[in-house]
Amino acid sequence: MIDLRLLREDPDRVRASQRARGEDVALVDALLSADERRRSSGVRFDELRAEQKQLGKLIPKASGDEKADLLKRAEQLKADVKAADAERDTADTETQQLLLQLGNLVHPDVPVGGEEDFVTLETHGTIRDFGAEGFEPKDHLELGQLLGAIDVERGAKVSGSRFYFLTGVGALLELALVNAAIAQATAAGFTPMLTPALVRPQSMAGTGFLGQAAQDVYHLDKDDLYLVGTSEVPLAAYHMDEIIDADRLPLRYAGFSPCFRREAGSHGKDTKGIFRVHQFDKVEMFSYVTPEDSQAEHQRLLEWEKQWLTSLELPFRVIDVASGDLGASAARKYDCEAWIPTQGKYRELTSTSDCTEFQSRRLSIRVREGKQVRPLATLNGTLCAVPRTIVAILENHQQADGSVRVPEVLRPYLGGREVLEPVSR
Repeated sequence: MIDLRLLREDPDRVRASQRARGEDVALVDALLSADERRRSSGVRFDELRAEQKQLGKLIPKASGDEKADLLKRAEQLKADVKAADAERDTADTETQQLLLQLGNLVHPDVPVGGEEDFVTLETHGTIRDFGAEGFEPKDHLELGQLLGAIDVERGAKVSGSRFYFLTGVGALLELALVNAAIAQATAAGFTPMLTPALVRPQSMAGTGFLGQAAQDVYHLDKDDLYLVGTSEVPLAAYHMDEIIDADRLPLRYAGFSPCFRREAGSHGKDTKGIFRVHQFDKVEMFSYVTPEDSQAEHQRLLEWEKQWLTSLELPFRVIDVASGDLGASAARKYDCEAWIPTQGKYRELTSTSDCTEFQSRRLSIRVREGKQVRPLATLNGTLCAVPRTIVAILENHQQADGSVRVPEVLRPYLGGREVLEPVSR
């Protein structure tokens, strides 16, 4: 959530952020009104309680008509205090509910607009000209079947659409990717983490995934637990309700977990293969830093993502995501999109978001600097979302005979194998 003090001091900035997101600007005025009622009712409650306490001291000393009047006033005060307390609680509840609906403040440099209004910041690598090489590229599903690596038919039989099996070298390729990604993260100073896939509602709400993204989340009603769509959730909640000494920052974690997404609203999109699925594994980077260091940390996370995609020898671009396409918790987000030959376009492989103090305020995570205690900043960045990375590797490194060249960085994790050979043609 955002700082209420900032809302009071600069409501126009918050309105501008809501407008840039394409969200309801009227929410800002409703929140200001609720906050004013909360504060004024709180002041009234304090005043009435002070009078009530003063009266309590006078009554034992009074007698006759004076005491009768004081007792009558005491009865009225008792009712007034109760009413003021109820009014304060109602206004406070309304304020908190409205505050939770408000997205993070969009960074002023973020391009304004919808999904297609991003700005391309960098382009890396060379897109292969398969025509010049003399063959038509196969898509990842055909390659995966040739290699005995991907089985979507049995995935659908067992679990339904958008599920799959990785088999043979497909399973080995996932393990190689995960181990190589964790090795890079560990070398960069991240602490490896294996995180829970089920979390409590406060963890999911605290990271901002029960607002606009709620329809994409799996909920187990019987247990009131949520399946995570990213290990960002348990990594963010890991220090929930804690105060961290400033000299421990930055804290950096690399979490590996299964991820579950309903993919609500994606009907008819990317239905072929394993590009858009309900369950996948991912290595996620997560950082806790001081608010002053969040923008610099954001650039660091982006550099680690670029290092990873470069090591996989993939052509990719970096985009500055437009305001209307940001998640509720992100003030700014960069995506790295790899070139997918058979789609003829760049598609998202990694993203990194600066969530500033938004999540830490919700999760009550603070930093202690001397005598000062205040919210810190959290950031997240995909290092390797496995299925999409497999898609990009198969399609970009395929050869005319249906084999796939293995990027050098993965070879130590595949027993030195340089090429994945078809098991059927």
